[in-house]
Amino acid sequence: MRLVVLGGTRFLGRAVVASALEQGHEVTLVNRGVTNPELFPEAERLRVDLTGDLAVLHGRSWDAAIDLDPTQLPRFVRRYAEALDVGHFIFVSTISVYAEPSLPLDEGSPLHEPPDPEPDAFDESAYGGLKVGSERAVQETFDGRAAVVRPGLIAGPHDPTDRYTYWPRRLAAGGNALAPGEPEAAVQLIDVRDLGAWLVQLAAGGISGVFNATGPAEPTTLRALLERTATAVGGGARLEWVDDERLLAAGVGPWTELPLWLPGTDHAGMLRADVSRALAAGLRLRSIEETARDTLAWSRQAGEQRPTLARAREAEILAGG
Repeated sequence: MRLVVLGGTRFLGRAVVASALEQGHEVTLVNRGVTNPELFPEAERLRVDLTGDLAVLHGRSWDAAIDLDPTQLPRFVRRYAEALDVGHFIFVSTISVYAEPSLPLDEGSPLHEPPDPEPDAFDESAYGGLKVGSERAVQETFDGRAAVVRPGLIAGPHDPTDRYTYWPRRLAAGGNALAPGEPEAAVQLIDVRDLGAWLVQLAAGGISGVFNATGPAEPTTLRALLERTATAVGGGARLEWVDDERLLAAGVGPWTELPLWLPGTDHAGMLRADVSRALAAGLRLRSIEETARDTLAWSRQAGEQRPTLARAREAEILAGG
């Protein structure tokens, strides 16, 4: 397969390209060449700002495209989708497109509406609606020759967000570890390598449709995920659960300062998405233990990632401060 990959090579893009090359596909990278330009010397590179001149794409053809660019406006997505001569198009969207995230989600759940008029620049506050607009641009352009993939929380090596990395690193350090909120709260995440390999599989198979993409295959809880992570990384950490009210009173930032913690029910559905359609289309998920071990190994080599809950602050909260 001749595959063109649009976007960076920092995290998910890195996993997609690695998987495609391992499978023997010919890969062309289309991006500005800013992020990890030294990676994948065997891949062809086209230096393109996808908001600018697309002449370099003209006169070329590929079997499939995978679009990983996270911050494009719908009008730019439509423009480069129309410029590409490809047989199949995979658009990586987000679980944040759903308008009622408090409810369990499937691919038919209500969506945000794209902002009208479309903003001049990408607006994070309209993230879900802008992604819906981009999904529609792709679906209209390729008319049955496209897959829209809506990932949940993506975890694993090379994650720049620290949204899961915090937990293997913290639990491997041992001691009393603050565990947030409701132990039986549902939680979902997907290993970036599993998602990347599956995106390539969709492209190679010409598989169309809309898919939620997260894991595990069977529902799990925050307690189970943290316990399995702790067992996988060693360190003998002891989980000490602190309820939502106490954490909020202490000023702890949900999700950002303390990853995987979403108090209340406003966004509970984002961690309870139905992934049966993706599993039926070939998505295969490794164990959380493997993700935990590999994420920790990478994190130790890479050094500290995004700031999260500091150990001194954790100790203060656990002591009742």
